[in-house]
Amino acid sequence: QVQLRESGGGSVQAGGSLRLSCAASRDIHSWAWFRQAPDKEREGVAAINSDGHTRYADSVKDRFTISQDTGLSTLWLQMDSLKPENTTMYYCAASLRKWRSPPLGPSTYAAWGQGSQVTVSS
Repeated sequence: QVQLRESGGGSVQAGGSLRLSCAASRDIHSWAWFRQAPDKEREGVAAINSDGHTRYADSVKDRFTISQDTGLSTLWLQMDSLKPENTTMYYCAASLRKWRSPPLGPSTYAAWGQGSQVTVSS
């Protein structure tokens, strides 16, 4: 069973930056960041596999960057040029399977972090 622990998040003004971190209890082959607003479906934001292949939702391309450490046990999401509509809970998720193109569908991932609140004020 993979354990994930998130850190980071918080409050920032529009145009600012935040970084989320996710520490895993073992090396991960594919993982991703999701976000979910109240009464909405969980949305894939960015994903990466152990080869470093990345995938992004169109809404965050060129503003968010997903990365991992060389030990494949820490995941980050650098969020720049944040907008008020980015306000919501963010979750990291992990799979022990290496997907050639890391998926952004939540059903792919079996392990989830506890969530981090990101609040962007206008």
